[in-house]
Amino acid sequence: MADKLQKILANAGLGSRRGVEKWIEEGRVSVNGLVAKIGDRAEDTDRIAVDGKPIKIVVQRHRHLLYNKPANEICTRDDPEGRRSVFKSLPRVEKQRWISVGRLDYSTTGLLLFTTDGELANKLMHPSFQIEREYAVRVLGHVSEEKLNAMREGVLLEDGVAKFTDIQKGQEEDESANQWYYVVIMEGRNREVRRLWESQDLTVSRLKRTRYGSFFIPSAVKAGKSIELKGKDVTELYLMAGVDTKGRPEAHSDEDSARPAKRQSNWGKSKRRSSSRETNAEGRASDGSVRWKKPQAKGAPREGTPREGKR
Repeated sequence: MADKLQKILANAGLGSRRGVEKWIEEGRVSVNGLVAKIGDRAEDTDRIAVDGKPIKIVVQRHRHLLYNKPANEICTRDDPEGRRSVFKSLPRVEKQRWISVGRLDYSTTGLLLFTTDGELANKLMHPSFQIEREYAVRVLGHVSEEKLNAMREGVLLEDGVAKFTDIQKGQEEDESANQWYYVVIMEGRNREVRRLWESQDLTVSRLKRTRYGSFFIPSAVKAGKSIELKGKDVTELYLMAGVDTKGRPEAHSDEDSARPAKRQSNWGKSKRRSSSRETNAEGRASDGSVRWKKPQAKGAPREGTPREGKR
C-alpha cells in the first residue's frame, strides 16, 4: 500500500515529517527519477532519492509496550518542576520515539500503552473508536444510588457531557470511609474520571487504570515496569484501532512470549494472585498474550487492586 512520501522517509529515520516536507518543497526528493511534490505517495518498490542519492527503504518494525505507571510520574517528556517522567522508565529505541497512548494524571497509577507507531497511537486515542478504559476508583464519601445513576446517565462538565458506561461496586475496606468502584469510560478527556465523581461532591482518594480495551496489567508487571507486546497482542492492538495488520512484520511475529526490557529483566517469579486465567512469571497467559480474556462476575473485585489500595 502506498504511503505519503514524508511518512516513508520519516519512518526510515531520515528526519521529522515537517523536515522531510521542507526537502520536498525545495525539490530535493525524487521518486523514480521524477521530482516529488507534497502529497505524493510511494511504495516499497519505488526508487526514492534525496539530493540524488538513492535511499534504501526498510519496512519499519514498530515496537509496543504496556507500562504499569506508578504514582508521582508525569506523562510528558520534560517538566519545568523536574518531576520524573514515565519516559525515563522505558527501554531506548533507535531512530524511533515512544508515543504515549493517552495520559494519566501525576498521581494516577496503572496501565499505559506506548508505541512507536504514531498512526496507531492517534487511532487508539480517538473517541470515535469507542475503546473502553476501565479504572479502579477509591472514593471518600457517601455514594448513593442517585449519584451513581447520575454518572451513568451523563453529567454536564465544563467541556461537555460525560458519563460512565459501567459502574460496579468493588471490595469495601474494613473500618474505612473509603469505597472501591470500577468504572468504564469511552474517551480520555483531562481528569474526566475524577471530575465526574467530584460533580457528585465525592472525593477520589485513589485512581488506577486497570484496562485499556482488551489489555490489562499482568500480575508480574509491577509498578514502574513494562512488558513488550509481541505477536497476537500486537495484532489485537492494531485491530482494536481498525488498522489492517497486512505488511506489518511485528504483528505477525511468532514471538508470543515477549522478553522484558534488559533493564527490567530481574523480576523473578511473583506470587500468583487470583486471576481469571493461568499466567506465567511474566504475567502472560498460556497463549502468550496479555489481553483481557474472561471477565469475573459483576461486582467482584478485579485482580489485586483493592488489596493494593490499603497501602
